[in-house]
Amino acid sequence: MIVKDSQMTQVKYSDVALEFPARRRPEGPLLVDHALREVGSLRRRQWRRTYIRRIFVSDVSCAVLAAMAGAAVRFGPERSAATPASLSMAIALPVVWAFAMVVARTYEERFLWDGPEEFRRVFLASGFLLATVGTVSWAVQLEVARGFVVVALPLATLLTLAQRYAWRQRLTRQRQQGKCLRRTLLVGHRSGVEALNRQIQRQPQQGYDVIGCCLPTSGGAAASSLGGLPVLGDLDGVLGAVRRHDVDTVAVLPSPQLDGTALRRLAWELEKTSAALLLVPAVTEIVGPRVQIRPVCGLSVLHVERPELRGVRRVIKGLFDRSAAAFGILLLAPLLLGIAVLVKVTTPGSVLFRQERVGHRGRTFRMFKFRTMVAGADQMLDMLAGENDGNGVLFKKKADPRITRVGAVLRRSSLDELPQLLNVLAGTMSLVGPRPPLPSEVDRYGVDMHRRFLVKPGLTGLWQISGRSDLSWDESVRIDIRYVENWSLTFDLLILWRTLGAVMRGSGAY
Repeated sequence: MIVKDSQMTQVKYSDVALEFPARRRPEGPLLVDHALREVGSLRRRQWRRTYIRRIFVSDVSCAVLAAMAGAAVRFGPERSAATPASLSMAIALPVVWAFAMVVARTYEERFLWDGPEEFRRVFLASGFLLATVGTVSWAVQLEVARGFVVVALPLATLLTLAQRYAWRQRLTRQRQQGKCLRRTLLVGHRSGVEALNRQIQRQPQQGYDVIGCCLPTSGGAAASSLGGLPVLGDLDGVLGAVRRHDVDTVAVLPSPQLDGTALRRLAWELEKTSAALLLVPAVTEIVGPRVQIRPVCGLSVLHVERPELRGVRRVIKGLFDRSAAAFGILLLAPLLLGIAVLVKVTTPGSVLFRQERVGHRGRTFRMFKFRTMVAGADQMLDMLAGENDGNGVLFKKKADPRITRVGAVLRRSSLDELPQLLNVLAGTMSLVGPRPPLPSEVDRYGVDMHRRFLVKPGLTGLWQISGRSDLSWDESVRIDIRYVENWSLTFDLLILWRTLGAVMRGSGAY
């Protein structure tokens, strides 16, 4: 239904009402068509509002449970022991908790879906609330039971983090099924657009659905596609492409044609739409705390810190590696002995396989593994060279005839790597780092790949949790460089945690 007056035109379709200023409203069929597109856009983005409502209700529910648990632990069945201030705090906690989440901006879309910022803000909100309760109770002499606060607030924090993680995992599964996606337009030079598109396609769980790109004109006829990606216009046609295709996100890469003035104008134009603007830096593998936006001479400058490759953090990493390796050897001693006996009695040959690998600063060392192949497997390599299932540099064969029956099980479960704990204890390897390469592989390395030798090779790493032997050579290079550029102890702990899931899945292990 269409309703007009001198100032506004209102279009009602189903349960959605849209209004257009009279001076720029479309007319007749165009108005209806425009209204239908707007309705479709609202419905397509409905999942965002639904997601935010769900986590809000879940946050309040977590606070209710935490308040009940805090009251039960502190007062038990003796309700008479509770002070009025404590009872008021228990009743008000869900409201105060929701208010703290709003103040910390944990419901803003830019902090949801991806990255750790959402969880960091939940921590900040809980810490701020705890400090506020302590300060106010001391200042006005409120008799709030400390036992209740000590139980309720940490529990509310843990429950909130857990449920938000669960909602995010559910969203990840939906995105892998092609739902809850954000239509994305890439803007920039051909090579940059192609590289960014490949990166996005490797991580469908991030939810970016690339529908096309806009490229700078080069004097000739514009191409209709770029590596299968539709070209929707040039750099002057970004706004038109956003409106025609109802784009949610515009990712802009560095380009000489998009200087500061052009980017500023593009940002102003996109403010008229619902599309978000992302500026992709040229140094795409550097993330996290190394990158900061800082004001310099009135400009917002991207400051890149040096990688943490030496100093106190390096010493802490070494101590952590050796301590964890020693503990792991003691804890897994029965398993290690059992595997050793199994390898020895099933096939002739030594229990351990020793191989020369290249490590920190290009120095070679002897790496240990449980033997998973028949004796003399190295001499059989030339016969199988033409059947390589690897990435061109690494030799891998999914049905390798040299692998023993016990060895296949050990490789699938990654148990053959456990003797490398001895390398970690000796200091030639780390628990987490790039994969230790063979000298023959290093001979074929480019300049970029030599940067991996700035850190020790690892028992596990990004390579292990990202697909292992299923990765292409370019992906392997990118992953190793990303680890070196962004190393931190927290990053190592995250990789160790994700290694457990990768080992259980067994993807890429052959």
